[in-house]
Amino acid sequence: MNRKTLVLPVLTGLLAPLVAACGGTGSGGSGGDAIVVGTTDRFTATKEAPAPIDPAYAYDVGTWNILRQTVQTLMVQPRGDGDPVPEAAEKCGFTDTGNERYACTLRKDLKFSNGDTVTASDVKFSIDRALRIQADSGVFALLSTIDTVETQGDREVIFHLKTADATFPFKLSTPVAGIVNPDDYEKDKLRDGFDVDGSGPYTLHAEVKNDELVDAVFTKNPHYQGQLKPKNDKVDLRSFPDAATMGSALSKGDIDLMTRSMSPEQIRKLDEDSTGDIDLVQMPGLEIRYLAFNTDAPTVETKAVRQAMAQIINRAELVAKVYGDEAQPLYSLVPATITGHSNSFFNKYGEPSDIKAKTLMENAGITTPVKLTLHYTTDHYGSATKQEFEELQRQLNASGLFSVSIKGAPWATFRPAEKEGDYDVYGMGWFPDFPDADNYLAPFLDKDNFLNLPYANSRIRTTLIPESRREADRLTASSSLTDIQDIVADDVPVLPLWQGNQYIAARDGITGAEWALNSSSTLQLWELGRGVSN
Repeated sequence: MNRKTLVLPVLTGLLAPLVAACGGTGSGGSGGDAIVVGTTDRFTATKEAPAPIDPAYAYDVGTWNILRQTVQTLMVQPRGDGDPVPEAAEKCGFTDTGNERYACTLRKDLKFSNGDTVTASDVKFSIDRALRIQADSGVFALLSTIDTVETQGDREVIFHLKTADATFPFKLSTPVAGIVNPDDYEKDKLRDGFDVDGSGPYTLHAEVKNDELVDAVFTKNPHYQGQLKPKNDKVDLRSFPDAATMGSALSKGDIDLMTRSMSPEQIRKLDEDSTGDIDLVQMPGLEIRYLAFNTDAPTVETKAVRQAMAQIINRAELVAKVYGDEAQPLYSLVPATITGHSNSFFNKYGEPSDIKAKTLMENAGITTPVKLTLHYTTDHYGSATKQEFEELQRQLNASGLFSVSIKGAPWATFRPAEKEGDYDVYGMGWFPDFPDADNYLAPFLDKDNFLNLPYANSRIRTTLIPESRREADRLTASSSLTDIQDIVADDVPVLPLWQGNQYIAARDGITGAEWALNSSSTLQLWELGRGVSN
């Protein structure tokens, strides 16, 4: 079969599925050999992070993709995106007009994978546990609007919120709100290693070598009850050291499908190939990349230095040289396809200008060139990251206002160092917890933000974020959201760079690949099957 490209277009800030070219979901089918999926995500247990897939700790797209297959949440994002729908719950909803009381009723006879009954007290235990532990990953902050969790009988759970939060149903669809068995998880301690137990669609068998998960085998959970409809009995998720090795395995037929992160070269080659037995699936993505600043560091504590970098960096040139059609320049933390987006950085700085940047520095009395090191992770966001930072280095140094060096480190080292404030400037990516503007702002700017940034703006935290969360109609929240983005563009605690598409490459005979990633880059392994595509 010829290669095909499937595109999911954007409609009113959400992604609605449409299969183009010769695509089709085919016949699906379960049974047979495991469907083997490749990824370059690395899963490592370290002294600093001994519990990488505990729901109370995990907070990156890779570990969440492990948990979403195994640990059930009350709500889930539906196929094709949209507002969350009940999953472990039979029904959920706000019971007051102020969006401060949220109640859920569990499905009848809900069970963990070992056969134990799931009760409302297990839900309360799981939520209270994440809030009590307050892991340094910062994931607990997603639940920060919860005041208390109440249970009524075995099936009723009531969340009393500190303040109105129209995004709360989305937060209950994230793995930090996953339901765990108190028999397997201590209430005030993380569960080290790679064991995970839940009531989700699959159970996990983890193959671990040298404290690294190299093979995750997901087997259909016979006790599962919920919204999802698994189209296979078993999926084998294999971790590869780099995109080239993963691509070679796909070409040889050792794996059936590969997902993040493919290299730009691989994507271009597959897109140009008109023959063969590998299909490329392209979807608009909500992933963003940005630079973050330790605003307490002497090198970048003066706002004018950060503003000058925002004035110099040419996003269009960066994207064209490194990513081509796989990304688009981004002028806000909020992607252009999300309701509430504003091009705040472009509105403030316009086209790149070394002259304007020099004026900013001179007016602030900054001695140039400013010496900086830009830090990046070598193994978490794809093989093109080094090239991206080489281009950033070139642009900043060409201005004559900066003397920039770059330094890479593996994620297992990079992430703890970033959280400890060891880096003045560093590159990060963000895959949204849920597709709402709040999730591109609060995790960076609110108290207990996941980057542990020292930057704090009282108007954002005490007025604008709460204002935006009171609005169930997210378009109505745009005024507050725009104000937040404008403040970020002026203060530059973070500097957005680009927004990327997402891709899957699958061998012929694998169905459901066009549904295997949602807009938040959630890997939906239950959608994959074997059959004949149309």
